[in-house]
Amino acid sequence: MRYRSTREVVDDLNRHGRLIEVTEPLSPRLEIAEVQRRVYARGGPAVLFTNPQGCSFPLVSNLFGSIDQARFLFRSTIDRVRRAIELKIDPTALFRKPFRYASAPWTAWTMLPRPVRSGPVQKHAMRLSELPQVVSWPDDGGPFVTLPQVLSEGPKGASMSSRAGRLTQCNLGMYRVQLGGNDYIPDHEIGLHYQLHRGIGVHHREAIASGEPFRVSVTVGGSPAMTLAAVMPLPEGVGELTFAGAMAGYRIPMILGQGHSPIYADADFAIHGIVDPTSLKPEGPFGDHLGYYAKQHPFPWMRVTSVSHRPGAIWPFTVVGRPPQEDTTFGELIHELTGPIIPSVLPGVRGVHAVDAAGVHPLLLAIGSERYTPYAKPGRPQELLTQANAILGQGQMSLAKYLMIGDGNESPDLDLYDIERFFGWVLERVDFSSDLHFQTKTTIDTLDYSGEGFNQGSKLVIAARGPRKRVLATECPSQISLPEGFHSPKLCMRGVLAIQANARASIDTLVEHWTGQIGSPSDHSTSGKTSAGWMDSIPWVVLVDDSAFTSQSVNNFLWVAFTRSNPATDIRGVGETVQNKHWGCVGPMVLDARIKPHHAPPLLESPEVTRRIDALAVRGGAIAKYL
Repeated sequence: MRYRSTREVVDDLNRHGRLIEVTEPLSPRLEIAEVQRRVYARGGPAVLFTNPQGCSFPLVSNLFGSIDQARFLFRSTIDRVRRAIELKIDPTALFRKPFRYASAPWTAWTMLPRPVRSGPVQKHAMRLSELPQVVSWPDDGGPFVTLPQVLSEGPKGASMSSRAGRLTQCNLGMYRVQLGGNDYIPDHEIGLHYQLHRGIGVHHREAIASGEPFRVSVTVGGSPAMTLAAVMPLPEGVGELTFAGAMAGYRIPMILGQGHSPIYADADFAIHGIVDPTSLKPEGPFGDHLGYYAKQHPFPWMRVTSVSHRPGAIWPFTVVGRPPQEDTTFGELIHELTGPIIPSVLPGVRGVHAVDAAGVHPLLLAIGSERYTPYAKPGRPQELLTQANAILGQGQMSLAKYLMIGDGNESPDLDLYDIERFFGWVLERVDFSSDLHFQTKTTIDTLDYSGEGFNQGSKLVIAARGPRKRVLATECPSQISLPEGFHSPKLCMRGVLAIQANARASIDTLVEHWTGQIGSPSDHSTSGKTSAGWMDSIPWVVLVDDSAFTSQSVNNFLWVAFTRSNPATDIRGVGETVQNKHWGCVGPMVLDARIKPHHAPPLLESPEVTRRIDALAVRGGAIAKYL
């Protein structure tokens, strides 16, 4: 299907039994969001809210509720896009298999955005306050647009005489848009929250250099291809509108005019305005994809000059929170489309997995390959470190805190998406005295408060290769000695132990206690074994606030361990050593993943709203089984 509006998407899903309607009057403040979270968690279909309280427009959520549904939405184009990516990897394939790539010219044509003078989205003018005011979490700073398509152009683009040239200078991204609250003047101002490595930042810098404001349009709805394109991590120089056209199956119509930035003509809603590059206003808090509240900080804001909607407009939204959520599907679809191209972008790297359950950015898993000395016996990781640095130099992957990389030559069947097996493979082979590589005083995700300040933190590369060095424990050891303040050890997965620690219990106390049991680190520098037997089978210990919760599932472990820690400040080791400025340890690596005073608070639902949605489930109807 080549959708031209959200209404067409909704009707198509409904015809194929992939949508349910909720006619009960529910509030856009918290109630509708809680319904969406429950439907997604139970694997439900898209949800159309036809009677939202205080709102003139229907709302739809869970359009990308599963990878199967995402494939359905793009069923007419996804194979063509895959073949275009194949040609990007190997252009000579066109001559070897011309019939397979017969659609390539049409796909290339659809990738050219189409300048137009007007479009359906401009049909009806409205006020900002008439837009759906969806609030997802009790302490959110106001209503937010959660599936925005933010299109910006710098002063240079706005002054170009060529219509097609203007569109090549645009950036399309999905940046947080706060519709009200804080210091924003109602109906006249909105907040724009964008982070490191976002294309709109280039336009902001141009505007600062020129002393001129820059124009931004925020659209919502239309083809799902525009939503996907807004989150697609494309290389610099590759326009998001070109990718959107390929996925949509037609040239994306963009309204051009001298008084505004380009506007997506087929969108359901459009907000247009001007950003003063020298002015900031408080934005947030907001429930984020790490599962915590992003705190209030100064961010750019936009003076709104117009708001409009198309006839029959429907407001698509989602809920951002602790993964997995609906945006998990974006990551899965992006991997499907771009996974094959990674080896051509990062030589030697066979795959990279940004782990959704750990909040995406905090943890990357990768499979690399030691290629250049095949005659040598496996020793320390070498080329793996070069590949790790290349990964951490790529766009949003540079925001990662932890990167675990293994040598795929030694285990061709190693699977990045079998997380327990991948962790086990690495922990069986890693040598903590040589294979931990820190980067300190660097950047991390803006939304991650585990570091040393705003956007500030550290990174750790854990590289592994060679034969198995240890057998990992499959049960919690019974003979562990713990000092006062530490208790309730629980096994999270093979070789990984969670220990509950009181708030005042120091990680130093535990490390010193265990170091005293193994003797001098120099005694174990060659054998790699300790004198405390259980330590040989438990290479990784995590200090947590609740060991029962952390060990309950792999997802709980990933969320706690990697969203609540900063490598350089929260890692210690039993039998620590520093050699030529390289830190390592003989015994287990100990990670302090307790919540600290500077961390953001975790997201919690409103008990009152939970009771109201429970009551909705009791009343029955199509939605009841998903609540």
